[in-house]
Amino acid sequence: MFGGGGGLNPRKMQQMMKQMGIDIEEIDAEEIVIRTGDEELVFDDAEVQRMDAQGQATYTITGEPETRSADDEAIPLGEGDDDAESGTDRIPDSDVDIVAQRTDASPEEAREALDAEDGDLAAAVSRLE
Repeated sequence: MFGGGGGLNPRKMQQMMKQMGIDIEEIDAEEIVIRTGDEELVFDDAEVQRMDAQGQATYTITGEPETRSADDEAIPLGEGDDDAESGTDRIPDSDVDIVAQRTDASPEEAREALDAEDGDLAAAVSRLE
């Protein structure tokens, strides 16, 4: 269809793309993480390209990811401490105040509800209503 030679010359291809306003940049990424509701796809040794065309950026990741369950995520502040207070450090006091005000609960009850609901304000309010 395009004639012999087995494909376009890479330099010619880049010239054509530049004329069309398409710019491709290689990104030196150390790690790429894609999180879904159930799992994480972790690319440790991936090739990443960013293509800008008509004001829209598109990223291409080439490589084989390691799959981890969402439960394997790092714990933000408690870092796995076994004491009962370890999870409370990651719940902001402002969130505790909001839940307590909305439900007329004590700050301690509000914090317990937030801990039980992994910091989800709406779920904590529903839990106390």
